[in-house]
Amino acid sequence: MLYKLIPPSVVTATIQLPASKSISNRALIINALGKGIYPPENLSDCDDTQVMIKALTEGKETIDIMAAGTAMRFLTAYLSVTPGERTITGTARMQQRPIQILVNALRELGAEIEYTRNEGYPPLRIKGAELKGNEITLKGNVSSQYISALLMIGPALKDGLTLHLSGEIISRPYINLTLQLMQDFGAKAAWTSPNSISVAPQPYQSIPFKIESDWSAASYWYQIAALSPKAEIELLGLFHNSYQGDSRGAEVFSRLGITTEFTSQGVKLKKTGKAPERLEEDFVDIPDLAQTFVVTCALLNIPFRFTGLQSLKIKETDRIAALRAELKKLGYVIEEENDSILMWNGERCEPEETPVIETYEDHRMAMAFAPAIIRHPNLLIADPQVVTKSYPGYWEDLKQAGFQVINEG
Repeated sequence: MLYKLIPPSVVTATIQLPASKSISNRALIINALGKGIYPPENLSDCDDTQVMIKALTEGKETIDIMAAGTAMRFLTAYLSVTPGERTITGTARMQQRPIQILVNALRELGAEIEYTRNEGYPPLRIKGAELKGNEITLKGNVSSQYISALLMIGPALKDGLTLHLSGEIISRPYINLTLQLMQDFGAKAAWTSPNSISVAPQPYQSIPFKIESDWSAASYWYQIAALSPKAEIELLGLFHNSYQGDSRGAEVFSRLGITTEFTSQGVKLKKTGKAPERLEEDFVDIPDLAQTFVVTCALLNIPFRFTGLQSLKIKETDRIAALRAELKKLGYVIEEENDSILMWNGERCEPEETPVIETYEDHRMAMAFAPAIIRHPNLLIADPQVVTKSYPGYWEDLKQAGFQVINEG
C-alpha cells in the first residue's frame, strides 16, 4: 500500500490524541500483578496495548505479541512470577531482537526460562513461580524496558528487589515513569542512590486510574505546525506535569518556533516564526522523538547534531540507517558517528523525483515522514498501516486537519 498526501494551505485542527502507550502498558502489567478490580481508563487503542490486553486476559499457553517489543519485555518478566507454563513469541523481526540481558537477570532471580529456538532471542518458554532472588546489577545503558520490566515485578518478589545500575544510565525518564506509576498503585519503590533502586515486597493496590494522552504522538503535530506556513492546532488530553519524558519535546520545539500554551483541555500550539541557525540536542532520554526532529530540522534547513541515539539501532528497525536512507531520497545527506550520533551540516544531494518512503515495519518512520509532504509534495509513504502500533487514528486525524490522504495502491 502507498499513501499520497496533499496538505492544506492552513492547518487548523483540534485533535484527540491517543492515550500514552508507555503508561497504558505499564498500568496493565501493574494492575494485573495487583489483581486489580478496576480496569485502567482511556487505554491506548494501539497494537502494542491491544496485544498486552489479549495476553493478560485470554490465558493462552502460546502468546503471540507480534511486533510489540514492550509487550515482549514486560510480559517476559510478568510471566516469570505468574503461575503456569507458557511460550511467548512474535514476528520474524521480533525473533531477531535480543532479550538475553532480561532473561539472564530474571534467571538470576530464580526464573525458569528457556529459549525454544535461538539462544538469546524469542520465542521463550517460561514457567512462572515465586522468585527468591532479590538483588541484581545491570549496565545502565541497557534498554530502559528491561529495567522497567524487572522493577514492576519487584513487589511480587518474596524479598522485594534491589536493582543496581552501573555506568551511564540512559532513558532515565522512562525508569522514573515506571517508579511513579508503581507508587500510584501503592508500591514502595524509589531511588536509594544515583545508581540504585529499592522495591519493597509490598503488594500493589487496586485503584481507579485514567491514562494521559501520548506526548510521542503529539510530536508529529508539533512537526506539522513547524513545517506548515500557517497552523493553529489544539491537542487534547496532555497534562502540564506529565509523567512522560517525551513531554520535553515541547521545550525543544519552542526553539524551532512552536510555543505551547496549556489549557484545561490540553495544549494549543502557536508559531512564533523564530528558528535557530543550528540545533544541538542530547536524545538519550527521549530517543522516540529523534526521527521527528531529524526530519523536521532537515526540512527547515537547520543544521543539527543529535547525540545519545545509541538505542535507535535496536528499535523496530535500525532507525539510524533508515533515517539516512530515506532522507537521502529527499536530497539530504545525513552523517552518523559512533552508532549514537546523527548530524547534518547542510549537505544536499539530488532528490528523487517521486520518493517512496520505506517505513521498515516502524510506525515512527511513517509518522515522522508524513509531514514532509508539506515541503516535498511528490513524496509517497509505503506500508502506511504500520502506524497502528502506536497511533491507529493518525491518517484519519490528518484528514480531520485538512490533509487529503489518497491510497495509491
